[in-house]
Amino acid sequence: MKYHIVLFLFLIILSSCSETKENKEQGPLSQAQKVIDESISFHGMEKMNNSGFSLDFRDMSYSYEMKVGMYEYIRNQTDSLGQNVVDVLTNNGLIRTTNGEVTEVEDEKRAAYARSVNSVIYFFRLPFGLNDQAVIKEYQGTTVIKEKEYHEIRVTFKQSGGGEDFDDIFLYWFDVEDYSMDFLAYLYYTDGGGMRFREAINPRRVNGVLIQDYINYKPEDETMDINGIDELYKNGELEELSRIINNNLEINFF
Repeated sequence: MKYHIVLFLFLIILSSCSETKENKEQGPLSQAQKVIDESISFHGMEKMNNSGFSLDFRDMSYSYEMKVGMYEYIRNQTDSLGQNVVDVLTNNGLIRTTNGEVTEVEDEKRAAYARSVNSVIYFFRLPFGLNDQAVIKEYQGTTVIKEKEYHEIRVTFKQSGGGEDFDDIFLYWFDVEDYSMDFLAYLYYTDGGGMRFREAINPRRVNGVLIQDYINYKPEDETMDINGIDELYKNGELEELSRIINNNLEINFF
């Protein structure tokens, strides 16, 4: 009789441990990871680590190539003097050339050029970049925007590997049905700082990859708590700043 009681108690403890493990596995971190993985799959970006693309944005041409962690981002533009200016950003840093000749650039300006080039590429590749090693993901539940339900995920960055913008904060909203990334917001501190909210528009697929343009908004008070910015959007209380339109897109996988 005692043997059966002990066995019964052991099974209860084992079941409790299993439930605790399952609950941990279904916690905010794993839920955030699941949503991001589903979104990357829906956007067709699983193979972006070995790919290349080109696009035109605001009278500048950009190209990207990534092969097993080694990358090359190129921005090509014509300056006010009619000179051809090319910025090449790689794992080793940024080099600028003007009419084919290497241009001497101060460290501060070099960092600004690198941020500018990287920013365009980073936003274009979203949500792919949300699986970078420096990303810290936090699931914040669901919310309703424009009568659709969304997963909300907060993203911050580790200082190690997070770049000079590691203290920026991002929020992303993913459709609970298909995991499309329809909205995002971010708080940044470089170049004077500020806060932005983006609404995805013009969805289309290029070589299987979901491409989106954006309407770029800002709140009147850019020092507000970023967690409330979606409520301002719902109430029509954000100011439209610009439209981010990507043209002449080509995407290839290696």
